[in-house]
Amino acid sequence: MTYKFGFIGAGNMGGALLTAAAENNPDIKISVFDVFQEKAVEYSQKYNNVDSVSLEKTVTESEYVFIGVKPQMAKELFSDIAPLFSSSNPVLISMLAGTSIERLCELSGKEMPVIRIMPNTPASIGEGVILYCSNDKVSQAQVDYFVKAMSGAGLLDKIDENKIDAASAVSGCGPAFCYMFIEALADGAVECGIPRDKAMMYAAKMLSGSADMVLQSGKHPGALKDAVCSPGGTTIAGVHALEDGAFRSAVMNAVTAAYKRTLELK
Repeated sequence: MTYKFGFIGAGNMGGALLTAAAENNPDIKISVFDVFQEKAVEYSQKYNNVDSVSLEKTVTESEYVFIGVKPQMAKELFSDIAPLFSSSNPVLISMLAGTSIERLCELSGKEMPVIRIMPNTPASIGEGVILYCSNDKVSQAQVDYFVKAMSGAGLLDKIDENKIDAASAVSGCGPAFCYMFIEALADGAVECGIPRDKAMMYAAKMLSGSADMVLQSGKHPGALKDAVCSPGGTTIAGVHALEDGAFRSAVMNAVTAAYKRTLELK
C-alpha cells in the first residue's frame, strides 16, 4: 500500500483527525480526497506526508480509510466506492453519526473490517475524545495500530456500539455547548465592565482548569462545586441564579436532544 491512512472528507471533523494523524505520525504517508479539492490541497501543502489524490486512489491505496462525510451523503459516496472494494479491503474508519457497522457493511456490499468512531473537534489540538468500536473483521493488531497512531489526538476510549450514540451526545456535541457557555460567561463579565478579550480568556481558562480538577482530583463535581460556595457568599448567589434559569435541566435537555437527533439520522 502507498498510504497508511486515507481520508475521504476534510471538513471540520475529518480535517481535525487528519491534522492529528499528520502531526503525530510524520513517518507515515496519508492520502486525502474532498469534493472541494482546495481543502485537500491545503492539507497537502501544509504537511509533507499528506497527498491530495483521487477518490479511487484514496480507497485502493490506503490501509485505513477514514469516512468523514455527512451521514446524508453516505449512500451516494458508497455507490461510488463500493465497487472498489472488489480489488481492495481497507479497514474502514467511519465517523458517520447514527450509522451502524452493520449498515456500513450493507452499503459496502460485503463484510468489511470496520472501526466505528465518534470523535470531537478538539482532537485537532490533541485534546479530543474519540469513542470507538469495531467488528470481528478487524484484527486486534489493526485496532492497536489505529489507537496508537491516533493517540496524539487525545483520549481514545473503547465502548460498546449500542452506547456510542448516547456517549457522543456528550463528547461529540458537547464542545458546542461548552463554547456557548464560555461565550455567555464572557458576556456576563463584559456587562460587569471587563474588556472582551480578558473576559474570554478568563472564561476559557477557568473552564479548562475546572475540567482538569474533575479529572485529576477524582472528586464528584458536586463536591467541587460545594467547595467554592461559601455560606452567604457570591458563588452560591450565582448558583441560585443558574438554578432559577433551569441551567442543569437545559444542559440535560441539550444532550438528550442531540441523542434523539442521532437516532433520527439512522
